[in-house]
Amino acid sequence: MKKRSIAALTAALTVAPLLAAGVPGQRAVAAGPGAGGSSSPAGPTESTLLRGVNLETVTIPELQARMKRGALTSSELTQAYLRRIKAVDPKIHAVLRTSPTALRQAAASDVRHRLGRARGPLDGIPVLLKDNVNTRDMPTTAGSRALAGSPPDTDADLVGRLRAAGAVILGKTNMSEWANFRAEKPTSGWSAVGGQTNNPYVLDRNPCGSSSGSAAALAASLAQVAIGTETDGSIVCPAGMNGVVGHKPSLGLVGQSGVVPISAEQDTAGPMARNVVDTAITLSVLSGHDAAGDGGAFGVTDAATRPGGLRGKRIGLWRLPSLGAGVDALMTRTAARLRAAGAQVVEVTPPYQDRLAELEFPALLSEFHRDIDAYLSTRNGPRDLAGLIEFNRTHPAERTCFAGQELFEQALAAPPTTDPRHRVMRAELKDLSRRSIDETMAAHDLDAIASPANPPAWTTDCARGDNDVIPSSTPAAVAGYPSLSVPAGFVGELPVGLLLMAGDRQDAGLLSLGAAVEQRLDARRTPRYLPSVTSAATR
Repeated sequence: MKKRSIAALTAALTVAPLLAAGVPGQRAVAAGPGAGGSSSPAGPTESTLLRGVNLETVTIPELQARMKRGALTSSELTQAYLRRIKAVDPKIHAVLRTSPTALRQAAASDVRHRLGRARGPLDGIPVLLKDNVNTRDMPTTAGSRALAGSPPDTDADLVGRLRAAGAVILGKTNMSEWANFRAEKPTSGWSAVGGQTNNPYVLDRNPCGSSSGSAAALAASLAQVAIGTETDGSIVCPAGMNGVVGHKPSLGLVGQSGVVPISAEQDTAGPMARNVVDTAITLSVLSGHDAAGDGGAFGVTDAATRPGGLRGKRIGLWRLPSLGAGVDALMTRTAARLRAAGAQVVEVTPPYQDRLAELEFPALLSEFHRDIDAYLSTRNGPRDLAGLIEFNRTHPAERTCFAGQELFEQALAAPPTTDPRHRVMRAELKDLSRRSIDETMAAHDLDAIASPANPPAWTTDCARGDNDVIPSSTPAAVAGYPSLSVPAGFVGELPVGLLLMAGDRQDAGLLSLGAAVEQRLDARRTPRYLPSVTSAATR
């Protein structure tokens, strides 16, 4: 992708909310078809209102406009999010820790804004990081007590970019321990360090993994944006299941250095937010394609941000009825709404999915052994996978939800990545996953493939583990292609996302399309923190 493409998209998406919004942050959250009930929160929570700004709906461009004219400071914004974390997080357990320097970072941003020296659209904006992203001033544990000692020596590359852009690093979010790559029957959102993260919509339901804390925190408005990571589904499934936006970038667009790995062949960090514009702005910083100062692009409003942005777009709908009748009915309603907005929606089934499912896991086992050994050699604690397995055997706290570490043991015994059999396997995976998307898009002349990002959230149960056979994320994840989850609606009280995927380095076009879809569906609503719901209400 040319550097200007993401910058131009971000600039267009940035200016559009300022043109369209009468009063920043006051857009109503619509219930809409399939929303499933009232949008008012249940139980006492810290207010989402701050000096006329509704944190539930405000965008980064609206915040920056207020900070520029002195109507809001980063210090006020950061304090508001810290108050919300203190008041709301005990319900959902999404935030592991807040940064002791967050308010100092905000104060420094306020000085830059007063002097007219703001560093760009993220300057002064509070950001939460998944706890597998290295920070030199806070622990980075991947949810494991094995890494709960001293922090890493250096920041991850992406954290350096955020700091250089003036973002306020607010804290770290809980995650599925070792990104759900430890046990055969894990429970998403659980870690020995942070316990169990709950879904803010229904508290006994699962947030999906492994960027569970990042997604749940955003749903509860505990930060403006968050960073997740994905190997296969770990950004887009939590985004869908918690009613927020999550973008898995094209492989290599965001640097991997300093992120606890599963596989360099599939791992990527990516932005999560409550809207597409904030997601695009954050990606522009993470990828080094910052749109600040790109004045030529600000005069053009992208088609996705004005009426008619979907007209003529061709979208292939991969229905996946195995995710349940409620999800399938929501996809039918979603397709009808997209068609009403001028899009052409055709049903598709990408090929080669059975073979991808057969090959992906064995390949990841070998790559995990290689990559986790390399990462552990940079940290205090176990120095390799064998040492990590022994740590778990001798520390009972690591077995309080589920005891297994079968994937660790299988990875230890897996062929090395230098084995010719592994190389053939990974080459076939790359070829078939890319063909599954490329051939489908070419055959139907598509702008994107769409599918459900998740089923309704299942009940969290340590004894049973997850119920998460969700094939929609796999083609883009294995291919290294971009994917984007935007809220599609609800099955009962539980959110479901629409997953969009496209070809390699088509991130800008996918975000543009996602903004148009988001505008048309307008499907997000405030969580109600319900203790439980009956199963019949979620089918």
